[in-house]
Amino acid sequence: MLIGEASHGTEEFYRWRAQLTQRLIEQGGVAAVAVEADWPDAYRVNRFVRGQGDDRSAREALGDFQRFPRWMWRNTAVEAFVTWLRAHNARHPQAQTGLYGLDLYSLHRSMHAVVAYLEETDPAAAARARDRYGCFELFGPDPQACGYVTGLGAAEPCEQQAAQQLVELQGRGLDGDLLAEDEHFYAEQNARLARNAERYYRAMFRGRESWNIRDQHMAETLEALDGHLGGARTVVWAHNSHLGDARGSAMGIQHGELNLGQLTRERWPRETFIVGQTTYAGTVFAAHDWDQPGQVRVVRPALPGSLEAQVQAAGLPACWLDLRGAAWPEQLQRFIGVVYRPDTERHSHYLTTRPAEMYDALVHFAQTRALTPLDDGAGAVPDGELPDTAPSGL
Repeated sequence: MLIGEASHGTEEFYRWRAQLTQRLIEQGGVAAVAVEADWPDAYRVNRFVRGQGDDRSAREALGDFQRFPRWMWRNTAVEAFVTWLRAHNARHPQAQTGLYGLDLYSLHRSMHAVVAYLEETDPAAAARARDRYGCFELFGPDPQACGYVTGLGAAEPCEQQAAQQLVELQGRGLDGDLLAEDEHFYAEQNARLARNAERYYRAMFRGRESWNIRDQHMAETLEALDGHLGGARTVVWAHNSHLGDARGSAMGIQHGELNLGQLTRERWPRETFIVGQTTYAGTVFAAHDWDQPGQVRVVRPALPGSLEAQVQAAGLPACWLDLRGAAWPEQLQRFIGVVYRPDTERHSHYLTTRPAEMYDALVHFAQTRALTPLDDGAGAVPDGELPDTAPSGL
């Protein structure tokens, strides 16, 4: 079940998605919630909801989400869901549900996590990993620097090193201890992230290829998670632009982009169900520009003739549309990321879509409210990391 959102700052999207996920966990045997967040940040939350680690509250467990936009995961709606999930797992110790990140921005933190894991389990392997990842030090703490140099056609010294480290981790044998297997999987995913992030930052200087690399990484992570959990049922949270099948929008038709929704349908065609969410008007928590403080912004009424305006014409405060087998002509659909620019809304936030090809179902809210963040403002970008969702804003 892939559950999207039309913005990263809308209360109703987060609350309803959490409520549906809770029902699926309670009644459908869902074993994992995979979200559009960095792997190490989300894994701290995973440990918390499983009763592990030192965090005493959901708010503490969400503490690693410090990059712009912090409110995307550090908000009261996510806090409430994480609190509920920990309590649910405590009541069902034999059928716990984990929370995992799919994104790839945590290049340096993931490399450090690989080395830290190996220092505990195999000091000699840790030394080899430290030596391999040392190539990134040539470019300093900013991963864009590596991408800039290698993206201009120079040698690509870190790609092979990162790939070798992933292969070595994948070849390590374990003794069947479930906790050890989980920690090994965490380290292996960090190694996979380092390899793919290196490719992503290089691709940023070669055009739109970076979008495809990012969503391919998310799909690869989802497939690895599926294997680790033995084919367990999974719920995925991400923006509509990532989860609505790209083949049904201008992303795929005009720009040659793919996304997680498309790749998931191709990998699991009979098992995938995609739900999009839309709104007509209201407020959203978003920034004016990159790495600027977030604030409550007024969302303009949807453009006449757009998907949102057509559904709004039904006069319902909220509704669920089953799109399977439906015929819906091409029209505009609104996408708001972490930046909202109402002055250029048509250019900045609308794409041509075929909704019945993108989604299996659509949830629409006539009026929506802004998220309530746990922190003031957007937060600064830690050294060595890029703002989340850069450069696309989704």
